[in-house]
Amino acid sequence: MPINPDIKKRLDDYIRKRGMRQTTQRDIIVEAAFSSDDHFTAEELLVKAKKLDPKTSRATLYRTIALLTECGLLREIDLGRDERVYDPNFLDSPDHSHLICVDCGKVVEFEDENAAILIDCITRRLGFRPSSKSMRIEACCDRLRSNGVCETLIQMRLGKSS
Repeated sequence: MPINPDIKKRLDDYIRKRGMRQTTQRDIIVEAAFSSDDHFTAEELLVKAKKLDPKTSRATLYRTIALLTECGLLREIDLGRDERVYDPNFLDSPDHSHLICVDCGKVVEFEDENAAILIDCITRRLGFRPSSKSMRIEACCDRLRSNGVCETLIQMRLGKSS
């Protein structure tokens, strides 16, 4: 999946303004980060980047993640797993939220106009102006309760990503 041209342009402009040079290794990391809309940890991104180029440096990966976060292309999110997780789809969907199953760890992204309005009303009433909106809801999915088994839970316990 090729990198969205808007992502490439925004990053190139940001790099140029900071007086940095464009590098092949950074381009490979960016390609790996934005090859899907899936959330990832730094270690998961390193594995993806090394598949594209085995010489990918861990140090360059961490600097690139910081750069992507600084320029707003990547957002660090808290999914309640005691690890840093990065979300690559905030450019297309800046105000999306996350529903996380506390049993199996499944993450569902959603956007809801009513939730956005509620968040806007609450922040304004309390004297704030929202600059971005995001919500994390932890809940139990129906699959385990109704079926007695959940494939996502089994995969999580085996240490596989869903």
